[in-house]
Order: sequence, then C-alpha cells, then structure tokens
Amino acid sequence: MATSKTVFICSQCGGESPRWLGKCPACGAWNTLVESVAEAPAGGRNRLGSAFAALAPAAPVQPLAAIEAVEVARSPTGQPELDRVLGGGIVAGGVVLIGGDPGIGKSTLLLQALDALQRAGLPTLYVTGEESGPQVALRARRLGLTGSQVPVMAEIQLEKIIATLAAQPPAVAVIDSIQTVYSDQLSSAPGSVAQVRECAAHLTRWAKAAGSAIVLVGHVTKDGQLAGPRVLEHMVDTVLYFEGDTHSAFRLVRAIKNRFGAVNEIGVFAMTEHGLKGVSNPSAIFLSQHAEPVPGSCVLVTLEGTRPLLVEIQALVDGGGPSPRRLSVGLERDRLAMLLAVLHRHGGVATSDQDVFVNAVGGVRISEPAADLAVLLAITSSLRGKPLPKGFIAFGEVGLAGEIRPAPRGQERLREAAKLGFSVAVIPKANAPRKPERALEGLTIHAVDRVDQAMALLRQLDAG
Repeated sequence: MATSKTVFICSQCGGESPRWLGKCPACGAWNTLVESVAEAPAGGRNRLGSAFAALAPAAPVQPLAAIEAVEVARSPTGQPELDRVLGGGIVAGGVVLIGGDPGIGKSTLLLQALDALQRAGLPTLYVTGEESGPQVALRARRLGLTGSQVPVMAEIQLEKIIATLAAQPPAVAVIDSIQTVYSDQLSSAPGSVAQVRECAAHLTRWAKAAGSAIVLVGHVTKDGQLAGPRVLEHMVDTVLYFEGDTHSAFRLVRAIKNRFGAVNEIGVFAMTEHGLKGVSNPSAIFLSQHAEPVPGSCVLVTLEGTRPLLVEIQALVDGGGPSPRRLSVGLERDRLAMLLAVLHRHGGVATSDQDVFVNAVGGVRISEPAADLAVLLAITSSLRGKPLPKGFIAFGEVGLAGEIRPAPRGQERLREAAKLGFSVAVIPKANAPRKPERALEGLTIHAVDRVDQAMALLRQLDAG
C-alpha cells in the first residue's frame, strides 16, 4: 500500500518545501511551515474551468486610451457604516474578505446586510458552513428579521456551492466561512493552506466571470491575522477587519485593502439586542465623560480614512523601580520610547525613573504619527499633576530633532474639533489656518513648531 507523500507548506505565502525549515525559502517568514499531504497532479484539478468557459470569453487586447473608464455601480447594504468602509456599497463582481475574532459579530452584520439587500430587490445567497439552517433562522429571529426571504444553503463542498451559484446567480453571496469549504479535487483537510487557497481562487474567478459579489468570512489567528495563506488577501478586492473587545458594546470595521474605496476607513457599530447598529457620532464613544479636566488626559484629533475622529489619550506616570516600564495600549510601544527620549532632550522633562502607561480610550488603535504631540502633552500633564485646560485638543508629528511636523488635512481636524465645542488647540505651525474661517469660530489656535515651545505654552496656560 502506497504511503502518502508529505510536504511542508508556508502558512503565510503558500510556498512548498520538501522538508521542514525554520525559515520559509519563498517569503522569509519564520516558523510558518506546516506539514501537509502532497497533492498528486491530476487532470481533474481544473475540471471546474469548464463551468467558467461560457461566462468568461477571451478579452481583446486594447490600448489603455481606447478603454472607456466607467464608474463602478454600488449597491447599498442598508448599513451606512459598512457602506462607508466599502467605499459606498457592494460592487458587482467584487470579492470582499472580512475577518475578526470569534463572536465579534461578523455573521450578524452580514446577515443584516443580506436581509436589507434582499428587501431592496437583489437576489442573495447565504452559504453557511459553520451553522445549520435552523441555527441561522434562530439568529435571524433574535435580530428581529421577521419574514426574511434570504436563501440559506448549508454546504461546505466547493463543487456544490459553485453549481448552486451558477444555476441561480445571486447579486451578493456570503460564504461563512472560507476555512470550512473544501474541494474534492484536493485530498487535504478543510482549512488547510491548499484548500483555502484553491477554494478562494475558484470563488473569486466565478465572481469576476458572473459579475456577482462574494463576501468571504475568514478566521483569524491568535495574533489577530487572517488565517490561511497570505496570498488570500492578494486575491480579493477588499479586506476588512473586525476590531473591538467582545466585552464592549462597540465594534470597529476597518478596511485594510480596498480597490474600490479608501484604505484605513473605519465604520463604528454598537452591538444591541437587535444586532449591530451604526454609530452616527463615533467621536462620542472615544471621549471619557469627565465632569472636570483630569491630569494625564489629552484629546487627539486623528484621521481614520476620510473621517476625522476625536480620541482621548490617557497617560499615567508613576514612580518606577530600577527598570521602569513603558506600556502603551492602542499606540506603538517603540514610538512611545522614542517620544520619551525626545521629551527629555528637547523638552527638559525627564521620565527615566518613572513608569509610563499610555492608553487610547475606547479600544481604538492609532498608527498615525500625528498622535505624537497629544501623547507628549498627556505624559507631561500626568507627571506635573496638572490637568490641561477644558476643551483642549492637540495633534502633530514629533521628530527626533524636537521639531513638530504638520499633520495631513489639518483644517478638517480643526473643523471637527470646533464642531464638537472644543475651544483650545495646540497644532503644528504649518497647519495653522492662513485666514479666519467661520467654521473655526470659538476655537483658540496655538501654533508651535518645536517641543520646547509646546512645553512653554503649557506653563503659560497654567499661569493664565
């Protein structure tokens, strides 16, 4: 009896190796090679190609100038926050990959979106590989989707799913989840690198040929990355990540990749007993409700995609031991260490013997460098034990030479702060408005171009 040949497949890029190696020879990732059964070459591997032959004729070769640029049509999902992240709605023929922690609300949001699309007159299909039909119906009842006519198919075999899609092509189909789908042409188990890669490739090819949108639900690893080969993210048009703590009522949907819209756009949702509801004013959930200003708190105007958001940055500086700790939640820890060095050298504020903790309120993750100035001001406020003035906001990037660099789209950030009633702003000098704007009335702007100027301004505000 012939023994099965094994190979080692990289979980990041899908590259193969005949033996285990610590480092993938294809992409250079460490400890990503996983043992798998080698797939024997077979002519039947491409039998699915015949299903696409009539749908995808060979396209003629044309000069770029001769091709007419046509705006893509979008179908609103009934969830304005989801439409914002997608760039305006579902695109025909687009493939969306959405991932997140278990129980975060992926299936809930997609079932609500499919129900709204079906009620708008679009043919839909919900393919579930993790739940049975009665379980999906029970969830729909909990969400208040009474009388929903969304077709549900409980199936995990790729050939049967594509046959159903080809028989009655829907405008939007959801595959929940891609890790449960398998093809008979492969001998490996569902969820393996080979199965995920091939099943996603066939579904993407069908969506492009038929002009139907497909939403793939993906699992995530313990590191928060999408499970499966890295090539999975390259196949699809849009990659969305569900963020947030399962113990919190708020969820964030962030676009990591989007061929039809802005990258890093976010949608904010609140989990209610009737499902996920969009939050119209997300800045309110990222600001703590202090009756009076407290030391160590500074409000930052950050930019997520095309949306300015006000987020509270909290800092706590406390007496440390021989090895003081630097801990940040929602911000980069390495950048925090750099900012503390700049604060010491150019601002005259030493924290070498202190524990420094920094937190972005609301579970939001901030990656843009425009948060630097707000972090420094919050740390200084906590160290001195004096709160910043009421209605105080700040933003700006801090360089190693102590300069404060401008942030992109500074005027939009200022308008958002003025709209929400903030009265004092410390910003880079390059972001200061050239002429008075009606939208900024009531907002006193202090423009600085160095860290020591910002520290001197704090002392003036305390004295005033």
